[in-house]
Order: sequence, then C-alpha cells, then structure tokens
Amino acid sequence: MSPVFSHGDLRLYILNLLDEAPRHGYDLMQALTDRTGGTYSPSAGTIYPRLAKLEEEGLVTKTVEGRKTVYAITDAGREEVRAREGDLEGIQAGLADSVRLIAQEVRGSVKDAMRSLRADLAAASREEREHAEVTPADDARARGREQLHRADAAINEFRGRTRSELRSHVARGGELTEAAVDAIETALARASDAVAEATRR
Repeated sequence: MSPVFSHGDLRLYILNLLDEAPRHGYDLMQALTDRTGGTYSPSAGTIYPRLAKLEEEGLVTKTVEGRKTVYAITDAGREEVRAREGDLEGIQAGLADSVRLIAQEVRGSVKDAMRSLRADLAAASREEREHAEVTPADDARARGREQLHRADAAINEFRGRTRSELRSHVARGGELTEAAVDAIETALARASDAVAEATRR
C-alpha cells in the first residue's frame, strides 16, 4: 500500500520540493521516496508529465546540464506554494498518517510471518522427533518389505521366463514329456524348500 495523494496534492508537493532547491527528475522521485519513509516510490511516468504541465503553466523552468535536466521553481510557482501553505500542511499530515498506518500494517505482517515461521519450525521439529523415534524393529520391517519386493520381482521374472520357454518349445513342435514335467515339479519343490530354509535363518 502507498500513500495516495489526493487530486492536485502531488503537483503541489512537487512545487514545494522545488521551492527547497532545484532538482532533476530522479532527485524528485528520490525525495518523495525519502519523505514517505520508502512507502511511496513514484515512477518516471508519474513525475515527468507533471513537471511538463508545471512548466507549461509557468510554475517551473528547466535547464539541461550535461545529461541531466534540472527543474527550478519560478516566482509564480513560489506564490502558489505560499498561497496554499494550509493545503501543504494538510498534505504533510496526511502523508504522516499514511506512513504511520503502513508501518502498523508492516508490523502486523511481520508478526503474522513470525507466527507462521514459528509454527513451521515447531512442525519441522515434531517431524524430526518422529523420525528419530523410529525403533530398530521398525527399521528391520522396512528393510524386510524392501527385500520382499525384490524377491517378488525375481520370482515373477523366473515364472515369466520359464513359461515363455515351455510355450515356445511346444509351439515349435517340441515334445513335453511326463518325465520332464515331473522333473520340473521336483525342481520347483526343491526351490520352495530352499526358500523356506532361507527364511528360517
């Protein structure tokens, strides 16, 4: 949020700044930023059209010094500033109020951010404690599940490869005798026994 100048207030405030001293456009932008505590930073598109209008009205003049264009207030501009001193005091008071309100909003935002950060840190701390509380048994179960997936993959690969070889053999006209199937069943039984033995260790 920025302090909002009412209609004509920015024009008068620029005249007031030039009444203090001649300035170039960037100087004016910086002065406005400084006077509002950094809460209002006008762009070149805001300042230069107003300077051109003030020059057109005969309230400021401009001179080119090297690469800079310096603006200075004229006697007519000074007369307007003097005639509107009451308005200027109101502008100053309004800007002070705006800066105060913005400062309060910033403090509120900082407090909200700090509360959120504390909540995030507390959550992260809880999560770290939960991970730290994993028991050796939990860890062993996790490793067991990982190895079970590995064993499943190996068995499925063996089953798929064996079935494919048998089907291809028969499809090519090969003979699959009863003795061969008996031998396969015997080999599978031995493999099953070996698995049972390995899991008892």
